[in-house]
Amino acid sequence: MQTQEGQEFSDWLPDWFPDWFPQVTPRADRETSDQEPTRTPHASSPNSSHSPTQLGYLSNENDGEADQFNIKQAKTLYVSPSANRTVKRKLRGIHVFMITVNGTLGTGLYWRGGQILELAGPLAAVLSFLLIGLLSWAVMQCITEMLCIWPIPGALSVYVSEFVDHELGITVGVAYWFTYSVSFGALIATLAAEVDFWTGADGTKAIDGVVIYFLVPFILALINATGIEFYGLVEVLSGVIKLACLAVIIIALIVINAGAGEKGYLGMKNWSSPVVFDHDAADSWGIAFLMCLSIATFAYVGVEIVAASALESALGTHRQRLDSTGVEAMQRNGILIGSTVKFSSMYFSLLATVAYSLSGLLVSLDIPWNHCNLPRLSWISTTTECLPSTPGIQTDTASAFVVIAAESMIPHLHNVFNAFLVFTCITCASTNLYVASRALFGLTSRLDGGRGQPWYIQILAFLGRTNTRKVPIRAMISSAAAFVWVPFLQLRGGTTTATPIGMFVEILAQMGSVPVVVVWTCEALAYIRYYHCISRHRSVIERQHIPQVRRFSKSDYDDYPYRGPLQPYLAYLAFVGCLFVLIAANGASLWGGFYLFPFLSSFLFILVFIGVWVLLKLVRRGTWTWVDLSNSDKVVRKLRKLHDIRLAAA
Repeated sequence: MQTQEGQEFSDWLPDWFPDWFPQVTPRADRETSDQEPTRTPHASSPNSSHSPTQLGYLSNENDGEADQFNIKQAKTLYVSPSANRTVKRKLRGIHVFMITVNGTLGTGLYWRGGQILELAGPLAAVLSFLLIGLLSWAVMQCITEMLCIWPIPGALSVYVSEFVDHELGITVGVAYWFTYSVSFGALIATLAAEVDFWTGADGTKAIDGVVIYFLVPFILALINATGIEFYGLVEVLSGVIKLACLAVIIIALIVINAGAGEKGYLGMKNWSSPVVFDHDAADSWGIAFLMCLSIATFAYVGVEIVAASALESALGTHRQRLDSTGVEAMQRNGILIGSTVKFSSMYFSLLATVAYSLSGLLVSLDIPWNHCNLPRLSWISTTTECLPSTPGIQTDTASAFVVIAAESMIPHLHNVFNAFLVFTCITCASTNLYVASRALFGLTSRLDGGRGQPWYIQILAFLGRTNTRKVPIRAMISSAAAFVWVPFLQLRGGTTTATPIGMFVEILAQMGSVPVVVVWTCEALAYIRYYHCISRHRSVIERQHIPQVRRFSKSDYDDYPYRGPLQPYLAYLAFVGCLFVLIAANGASLWGGFYLFPFLSSFLFILVFIGVWVLLKLVRRGTWTWVDLSNSDKVVRKLRKLHDIRLAAA
């Protein structure tokens, strides 16, 4: 078909238009078509009032073989949401990678290593980061495989909804939003603690209240309100600086160890007894090590951020020209986002594992495990003796890196390291606000907020709109305001967990890792069910030529974007590992007796998560069974619907 200028109609299609539609019927020609298409409403918004883009495609005939689907030869899909519910796809691979860097390499890198070293010695400082890193890699292999097919808003929530349980998927989306929204507020509180390194433990309340608790979040919200092009540039610049800071710290730790003399010997002496532990916190090294696994998990919160940024990732622009049959003309490189997010999704968890494990090793070589200035569990009363710091140095910090720098006696090095930590808090807080806003946008952007809907649905749908720059500004402001008030409580209650306010703030900060592990667990389960679903219905998927889900295809034409290694065994391992962390590792702190603080920080969210899930079941009158993946007809419709959502997100 030719346009007025003699070009083919497919050449006029926008970059986001997928090639898995073998034939396109323009509206003008459709009006004169001899065959009336069957209309199917948009999968995610059945009552949508906006004007949809109508796309026709031809189904494949099975050479006279009976087809249980009875799909008509022409069909119309409603795939375009209203303009104020879409975002720009402008993020390139470097943007996605640096967003993940800024969201993951945060306070967990600089604070948790010293805490783990004090709790269970040098072996735990390396092994805990290594094991949790491998667990995060296993989870990301599951997410990556589905993400390369469906880079959609609220992807983590949608995968669970479509392959496990609808209400559970919604709860996962809420949990994921909660993680990054509360972490935004917690990082602002942490920023004040880092600034207090210079101003004193009691710090000026005017500085904390006006500059840190109010002005910094306001500036970060302004940055997040800019267009994604500018925000992506900011993330790249801050990510490069953060990686440079990490490199400087690692090199400095190596130099300090090489020239530390007696101090270096005291640090290296740790490895003469690698399984020492804090007797005040645990009764054995094994229990202490399990507690370290729980602590190390906090450091890996953020490796899955690529799923949140995928909806704004740039799509491929190469388009394979459609042939006349429209059967095997599906693209190989079209709108797949592999070139944009695959590297970050596949490998960043491994890069983070190397960074954390190396940092843990260097810390264990540069400072004795029983040094008095290493951070300890706040809810434990210390009775054992520790090695005091060198007289006359400033070590009022929770970071082992800053303590090591101060003990090295290198002029101003501890101030430089603390400045790195301040920069880390600020950039990580900005990225957490970005992720929280996209998580909330993913939950609400496909809601129908029209007349006749319940009031709470209309409010949520209101949050799922973007402004003229295609930024989900309402979701961003709501995510920032949800917990930005928490740091202000410290002006009255302080930072110590001895006060109810201090304990409340600390519990919220510690709860950041539990929701993410819950999300990881659900994603591993979603992948397991997805894998067995497409395996069970592989013959039907082949006959219907459903694009990008033919994982087991043996034909020369292969459009499956990514196959994770060792699947589905790796997914089972990830699922069991996440459950082990949630139950055994998080519960290890209670084996020696009941403590309110670790119980609330480890299990309060799990109880709330289950409660929200049950409440949604009751309100929505959902069934108490997993979604049905046994019916081939339903499975094909589900896969096409997910493709439809992907197209609508563009």
